[in-house]
Amino acid sequence: MYLNKSKIIVIKIGSSLLIDENKKIRKAWLSEFAKDIHELIKKDKKIIIVSSGAIAMGCKKLNLSKKNLKIDKSQAVASIGQIELMNLFSEIFVKQKINISQILLTLEDTEQRRRALNAKRTFDNLFQLGFVPVVNENDTIATTEIKYGDNDRLASRVAQISGADSLILLSDVNGFYTQNPKIYKNAKLLKEIKNIDKDIEKIATKSISEHGTGGMKTKIDAAKICQLSGCQMAIANGLLMRPIKKILENNNCTWFLPKISKLDARKKWIISSISPKGEVVIDDGAKKALSNGKSLLAAGITKVYGNFKKGDHIKVLNKKNFECARGLSSFSSDEILRIMGRHSKEIEKILGYVSKSEVIHKDDIVEI
Repeated sequence: MYLNKSKIIVIKIGSSLLIDENKKIRKAWLSEFAKDIHELIKKDKKIIIVSSGAIAMGCKKLNLSKKNLKIDKSQAVASIGQIELMNLFSEIFVKQKINISQILLTLEDTEQRRRALNAKRTFDNLFQLGFVPVVNENDTIATTEIKYGDNDRLASRVAQISGADSLILLSDVNGFYTQNPKIYKNAKLLKEIKNIDKDIEKIATKSISEHGTGGMKTKIDAAKICQLSGCQMAIANGLLMRPIKKILENNNCTWFLPKISKLDARKKWIISSISPKGEVVIDDGAKKALSNGKSLLAAGITKVYGNFKKGDHIKVLNKKNFECARGLSSFSSDEILRIMGRHSKEIEKILGYVSKSEVIHKDDIVEI
């Protein structure tokens, strides 16, 4: 139901879905999962896969147990496992004629505004090139992320910055239950959750797994991020063959519904927390373009105030010096001083390079 309306879908798969308890790679499962992705692509969906498993794959290759691995040893094992993991994806997905790319991220990358903005543009460009990004946590430099999260929170941040409509966390249970279904037979599956209250948080318990480090608690943390990002999130059983197909057919999972729209969430993200680093003054033509939902181009800028960098939050002033918008700049203040009042086609000649034609992209600006 929810997936059919989604344009961008992030799917998180845990290490326990890739490697079983006997440390055998679940190739048959991954092959069926690739068919799911192929079907979604045929429906013109943009897909991002967030995968755990680098450390688990490294442990398999080195014949080590993941339990009691220290952080520094985990980082070394992860660097070995990353290659094994991507080779596995490439081997399986090529059979469905799916092109994949790898993006290594840490939670810090997704929580810093400038890095998040760059990551979003990378996702957008990969979509345009017809590739499915496979996001892995950069375990070789991460610290606490390895110990806490199992990529659930990372997946929610990826959904947030990519502007995803849905995030699916594939787990080892059908969804969120009133009690732990592995212990209590009378546990009931909750199909929809609108508010995460104290009762929901109390129910969340940590899972015990050889290869995974997350539990229901980290999934609730992920759901909170999604709810405030305008993104719906599902917890579904990933152990089943063709898990995405099962969701589409039976909807036997738990959906956490967003509290605000995706557009409102992005606006809030752009104008919140950080004080603007500078200002640009625009002419009437540029002001009219902004009011019509267009991007801010260099040609419409008449003045620049402050010292700011690419990706910084800046104010946009009309010719009377009243604030009319805020946004994330695609250029530094020094660069804008050189290109303001000039046509977008002249940017490369003036700067010697070009990264974007817009000073502030329409998706990165909010009218005040």
